[in-house]
Amino acid sequence: MAGQDYTIKVDIDDNFPADKALRKFKRFCESFGVVKEYRKRQEYKKPSLQNKEKLASAEKRRAKAKRKMNTSKF
Repeated sequence: MAGQDYTIKVDIDDNFPADKALRKFKRFCESFGVVKEYRKRQEYKKPSLQNKEKLASAEKRRAKAKRKMNTSKF
């Protein structure tokens, strides 16, 4: 992705309050994955550790889905 320029522009005028513009900017950043990418790059994790975490989260999701299926009423 080197060389690509991603910019997010939020216009602020007198009719559009700054706090709403800030919330809109935060939503844009979240939708483009800026926050997720920033958190991912904060510290280096070895690939083996990333794989273990990924497998653990998948197992957690499966267990949650299984619990939901067992408690749901048909």
